[in-house]
Amino acid sequence: MPVGGCFCGKTRIEYTGEIQAKASASDDFKVTSGTPKTLATKADSGKTITSHFCGDCGSTLFREGETFGDARIIKVGIMDDVNALNDAKPGVELYAPERVSWVKEVEGAEQKQGMP
Repeated sequence: MPVGGCFCGKTRIEYTGEIQAKASASDDFKVTSGTPKTLATKADSGKTITSHFCGDCGSTLFREGETFGDARIIKVGIMDDVNALNDAKPGVELYAPERVSWVKEVEGAEQKQGMP
């Protein structure tokens, strides 16, 4: 079962099931310790996206919103397994036209104009 948490260790998450897209999960996702703070904002699409972060150290843990259905977008850097980054090659790049010139396109990733 993949597990992870914030920098200070007070807020932890875990989930089971298959990854739907790189770094997103919906099956049995739960916060196992701590209570993340939230910040809801409107995306370019006009839909709400909510960021969940540790109120003590400020680490962003995951995001959720209408666009993602039941899935959460998990920040791969919070995962305990050091191989999580190797397994997390992006399947989609958002805001691809605004990519800085010194970053190359991720080979095989779908290129999107903005947020779905």
